[in-house]
Amino acid sequence: MKQGLTRELIALRIAQELQDGTYVNLGFGIPTLVANFIPRDIDVILHSEQGILGYHGVLSEQDGDIDLINASGQPTSVVPGACFCDFATSFGMIRGGHIDISVLGAYQVSEKGDLANWQIPGQKIGGIGGGMDLAFGARSVIVAMEHTAKTGQPRIVKECTFPVTAEGVVKTIVTNLACIEVTSAGLVLKEVAPGLTPEEIQAVTEPRLIISDRLTEMSL
Repeated sequence: MKQGLTRELIALRIAQELQDGTYVNLGFGIPTLVANFIPRDIDVILHSEQGILGYHGVLSEQDGDIDLINASGQPTSVVPGACFCDFATSFGMIRGGHIDISVLGAYQVSEKGDLANWQIPGQKIGGIGGGMDLAFGARSVIVAMEHTAKTGQPRIVKECTFPVTAEGVVKTIVTNLACIEVTSAGLVLKEVAPGLTPEEIQAVTEPRLIISDRLTEMSL
C-alpha cells in the first residue's frame, strides 16, 4: 500500500472543512497541526481546553511562551481579542454545546461513527480525560488519523475492539489515504489520496465502503 498523505497534508485537508465564524477545538496529535493551515480569508476561533479561546498555530520553542500551549503541549500564540479562563469555564463551553467542530485523533472508528481514542487494550496508560466531552459536546466531530495501524490492521472497522470514547459521534474521517463521510446508510468514500484507487482503500478498510457518485482526488 502506498503511503498517501503526510500528517501535515492530512491537517491541510481538514482545514478545508472549517468555515468562517466557527468555533473549533483541535485535539492531540495530527489535529493540532490544522491550526497552521486555516485559510487566512476566514475567521476561525480556536478553543483549547487548557483555557484559551482564540489562538494561532504552532510556534518554535524559541518564539513561543511556555505559558501558552496547545493540546499537544506545543507553543502557540493568541489572536487579538483572545481570552483566558479556568478549566471549569473551558469545559463548560464544550459541554454546553458551544463548540462547532472538534477535530480528534483516533485508534479506531466504526462504520456507525463510534470513536475509540483514549486507550489501547493491554496498556495501562491513558485516560479518557476531555476526549469524551469533546466527542459528545461538539456539534460535529472530524477524525484525523492514519488509515491503518503500524501492523497494517485497519483502523476503520465494523465494530470497535478498543475502549469506546463515544458512540455514533464521528461525521467525517480524514486519513492519509481517503476522506470518508459517516452516514446512516454506511461509510461513503468521497475522496482518495493522489495515486490511489477505491479498490486500494477498500482493501485496508474493514467495513464495505459506498463509493460516492462524485468521488474525486483529494484537493490539497
